[in-house]
Amino acid sequence: MSETEQNIETPEVTPEVIPEVVTETTSAQEAPSNEEAPSDEEMPKTQEDMNWFVLRVASNKEDFVRNALEKKVQIEGVQQFIGRIMVPTEKTKTLSKNNKVKITETKLYPGYIFVEMKLVDARISQDVFFIIKETTGVGDFVGTAGKPTPMSDDEVDKMLYDSQAPEEVTEVKLEFAKGDHVNVKDGPFMGYEGTVDEIFPEKGVVRVLATVFGRQTQIDIEYWMIEKAD
Repeated sequence: MSETEQNIETPEVTPEVIPEVVTETTSAQEAPSNEEAPSDEEMPKTQEDMNWFVLRVASNKEDFVRNALEKKVQIEGVQQFIGRIMVPTEKTKTLSKNNKVKITETKLYPGYIFVEMKLVDARISQDVFFIIKETTGVGDFVGTAGKPTPMSDDEVDKMLYDSQAPEEVTEVKLEFAKGDHVNVKDGPFMGYEGTVDEIFPEKGVVRVLATVFGRQTQIDIEYWMIEKAD
C-alpha cells in the first residue's frame, strides 16, 4: 500500500511550544467519481434487500481492490447488486522528535474490505461473484464451509462507525502508558530508569518517576527522550 504525505507547519503562537503539524496518509489515492455520494443521514446502514460481506484481499492492497471493484461495478452496470465498498480507517496523531504532530491514517482491518451486496435466491449472483473473484488482489469471502456469510447488525454498526473519517483529530497518541518501565536515552537524565506516572499528549511530555540521588523524583521529559525498557 502506497503512502502519501502532506506537511503542514503551524507557527509558534504562545510562549509554550506548540506542535507543528505534519499530515501523513497511508491510504492509496481514491478513484474519482462523477456522482455525488449521499450523506450519512440519507444512506441507511444497509440498503434495501442487501447484506454486508467481508472480503479477504492482499495485504496493503485494500484501496487498490476497492477502487478496482468500484470501476468494475460501473463498467458492468451491476449497481443494483453491489452497493458500497468500505475500507475503514483511523486517524491518529503522534509527535516527532522535532515536536511536530504527524497525523496518520491507518487501516483498521488490514487485509479485509467490506462489500454491500444483494442476494439472489439467498445467494450471491454468479455474475457478481466472478466479477469480484476475478479482480486482482481478491482472496475469499469470510464465511463457513466456503459459503459467504452476511455480517450481523452489530458487526455492520461497528464497521460503519469505524468507516467514518473525521476531518479533525484532537487526541495525540503516544506509545507509552502509565506504569510502563522506561529508560531515559537522551537529555540531562540520560541513563536513568523509571516508571511512567503521567502523560501529557498535547505537549509531548511524559512524567517519569525515577530515583535521583537516592530519592524518588518526578521528571517531566519529552517523550522522544525515553524508550520502553526490555
